[in-house]
Amino acid sequence: MPRRARATIRREIFPDAKYHNETAARLINRVMMRGKKSRAEGIVYGALQVIGQQGAKEPVTVLEQAVRNATPQLEVKPRRVGGATYQVPVEVRPERGLSLALRWLIASARARAGKSMAEKLAAELSDAAQGQGTTIKKREDTHKMAEANRAFAHYRW
Repeated sequence: MPRRARATIRREIFPDAKYHNETAARLINRVMMRGKKSRAEGIVYGALQVIGQQGAKEPVTVLEQAVRNATPQLEVKPRRVGGATYQVPVEVRPERGLSLALRWLIASARARAGKSMAEKLAAELSDAAQGQGTTIKKREDTHKMAEANRAFAHYRW
């Protein structure tokens, strides 16, 4: 990642094959390990199928709501000023917010106790869609840290 200027060219993400949804495609890419995309697709589609069997809502709607609830608005970044390092609160760009939300959802699902990864991911997505669970706690902790360090907001660059 360049230090001075932001990267101008972003790689295009194509929607997934089954639901034609870009967020689902990003989730598949984040779940994927060691290039096993078909296995990642099986996990994500299995999780969305479990969500579809559980509730009355559409699985893609639950996925979108979970990602929306898990996306942080603020985060802290370390800023070095005169020998001291301050945690400066900054607003999160939408791309980074989506990336953080997906990362937290997958990490929380992997840490869960359960039978299969698809079931664990389905449980985490449904919890996040309802505004509870480990992922939502992580987002609220990030917001609390940004709020606690609000005094250093003038160091924003």
